[in-house]
Amino acid sequence: MQIKESGEDYLESILILSKRQESVRATDICNYFGYARASVSVVLKRFRQDGYVTVDDNNRIFLTKKGLEIAERMYERHRVITSIFMQLGVSEDVARKDACRVEHYISDETFNAMKKHFLSNQN
Repeated sequence: MQIKESGEDYLESILILSKRQESVRATDICNYFGYARASVSVVLKRFRQDGYVTVDDNNRIFLTKKGLEIAERMYERHRVITSIFMQLGVSEDVARKDACRVEHYISDETFNAMKKHFLSNQN
């Protein structure tokens, strides 16, 4: 199953939250996005069924290997593209918002070329 942009954002948010705090629960995701609990519950149910996350008896959410691969790919793209936009003179706020959009649609080939070009020039 191909995961869509919003799904990638959810998985990335679980990764980001797990880096900030000991455990991630649905309420944390609700607060992160400002979404209603019902909306997040529907997505998490689908993610469990599709094998992207597991939820333990204490309602803590964990990315599976499959979910983690997507989350890490999106998080790297977000960080790198934000950095590139800022190097070009874009304000941090706009760079982050634009990177969030671009990260989902840019090809691996283009992303890797941008990363190589801009990050190799930082050294």
